[in-house]
Amino acid sequence: MASVSMSVDEVPDKELLARHVKGDPHAFSALVNRHRDRMWAVAMRTLGDPEEAADALQDACLSAFRAAARFRGDAAVTTWLHRIVVNACLDRVRRKSVRPATPMGDDATFDAVAPKMPDPTDAHGVSLDVQSALAQLPFEQRAALVLVDMMGYSVDDAAQVMQVPPGTIKSRCARGRARLAPLLAHHRNRQGRKNVGGVEGGGMPR
Repeated sequence: MASVSMSVDEVPDKELLARHVKGDPHAFSALVNRHRDRMWAVAMRTLGDPEEAADALQDACLSAFRAAARFRGDAAVTTWLHRIVVNACLDRVRRKSVRPATPMGDDATFDAVAPKMPDPTDAHGVSLDVQSALAQLPFEQRAALVLVDMMGYSVDDAAQVMQVPPGTIKSRCARGRARLAPLLAHHRNRQGRKNVGGVEGGGMPR
């Protein structure tokens, strides 16, 4: 019985990477296209600046292309790719002081970063505030929060991405959340005033 060939979409990540190493000219593009959206999300949420994120993603893709032969297979390919993206972001932060000045375009960001705080109505303004607050964190804390609170990584998986013990990720997240809380407290207070009387005290914010 003739075997049915797999479409590129059905080929596992590790096999695509192996095909690339063996010289398949299309395998790496297929792999990157499959994961580009989440790679971009990691870069954008970590750096906040679209141009810097685009450059970091380009650097990461080039690094992954060249380093594919060194992939040992002891982690998921996505973990390996995101590790390279995080490293590319860190390289750009080291080379140039990146001060994010644009929103992440994610209305759910506030919930992701501070899940115990109520969700305010001005999501766009909150996104701006969260991006500004994140920019004030040390890179390691910011990256840990992006992976765990925004991208949904488990602590163990985030530890693999950042190549540190799980306890370090927990510590970085805890410290990052503690530093974010006072920076975002005005949103929590606003929502609290709304909840007391059904409307926000003092009228519309100015």
